[in-house]
Amino acid sequence: MASFAQWIEGARPRTLPNAVAPVIAGTGAAAWLDAASWWKALLALVVAIALIIGVNYANDYSDGIRGTDDVRAGPLRLVGSKLAAPRSVLTAAIASLLVAAVAGLVLAWWSAPWLIAVGAVCIAGAWLYTGGSKPYGYLGFGEIAVFVFFGLVAVLGTQFTQALRIDWVGGVLAVAMGCLSSAVLVANNLRDIPTDTQAGKITLAVRLGDARTRLLFYGLLVVAFAVPLVLMLATPWAAVGLVALPLAVRAAKPVRGGLGGKDLIPVLRDTGMTMLVWALAVAGALAFG
Repeated sequence: MASFAQWIEGARPRTLPNAVAPVIAGTGAAAWLDAASWWKALLALVVAIALIIGVNYANDYSDGIRGTDDVRAGPLRLVGSKLAAPRSVLTAAIASLLVAAVAGLVLAWWSAPWLIAVGAVCIAGAWLYTGGSKPYGYLGFGEIAVFVFFGLVAVLGTQFTQALRIDWVGGVLAVAMGCLSSAVLVANNLRDIPTDTQAGKITLAVRLGDARTRLLFYGLLVVAFAVPLVLMLATPWAAVGLVALPLAVRAAKPVRGGLGGKDLIPVLRDTGMTMLVWALAVAGALAFG
């Protein structure tokens, strides 16, 4: 029987910045249009957090029953470590996704009903990442999905629900958030190349190999930190996003040093913190600059 602390660890709290940062960025984009709404931002935050927790538990369940997590270098997985029954983890995943769905329905009702369809696609994407007969996470499309769902959809969706329109500022922010979110997954999959290869999970990292996956990680960080320079066309205060650069350098250090396995776990934390600080700084610049 898993303890409460182990259930929390199974929800993978290190990934929460992937949910929180895009909502902050999208709210900053809405504030740039003088249309920020605190209660809509809060609802969007509930959707994003519940969705990512649901994704994490769904991955734990699906990877666990496939045997992918039987040998693992990363953080605790409940099913793979036999600490929780698969049905219990599946129930936690469904409950989290239901919370995301309910909050999303309320948000769509007060913004644009067609967003319900977008929400349905997001929930389907959450499940099919490692679930179903042909999970796309096993085919090398995980990073693309993260870029779309936790970059483009999360940022532009947050901006649209508050401002009822999007603009180029939101689009640029969405690209940056998508790159940083994808970088977290790239680091995760870089760490798991040996075990994923053994389990038959053909992630993008497995396809690219160790060296090119490290280059991809660097490239995603470079694009994300080029964005504040672009946003300076809107306000010179956007340059404050570079305050997160030392965190990015710290995140990249183990990757650059050729480390692997458990030594790459801090990269996920530091990349997530980079994403969060970046979003807070740039959103503040757009709101008050």
